[in-house]
Amino acid sequence: MKKKDIDDFKKLLSKRLEELLSQAGDTVSGMTTPNENFPDPTDRAALESDRNFMLRIRDREHKLIKKIKKALERIENGTFGICETCGEEITVKRLKARPVTSQCIECKSKEEALEKALGL
Repeated sequence: MKKKDIDDFKKLLSKRLEELLSQAGDTVSGMTTPNENFPDPTDRAALESDRNFMLRIRDREHKLIKKIKKALERIENGTFGICETCGEEITVKRLKARPVTSQCIECKSKEEALEKALGL
């Protein structure tokens, strides 16, 4: 892979990481501010439902943050763009679609087929 492509991916991943960390901070501060007392149980239930939904989103983002950090580590150690399973180069097209990937499309497809067969 070209140095320019790697630099572009590094910038993209770093920017995305900053955005996610900023949003996570907003969520924490939003969860700690006291909310109104709701005399209507339906209003309270709606608030709790919204909070639970937000926490699920942030949990998914937390997992993405870990993947981004691992991708940035792979950039630093020179293994970014190389499939961890077969050792072949991951196409730039795939990396543009999923910059945090660590597997080529063939290996990922095989892994997903196995997971589906095993019911995971």
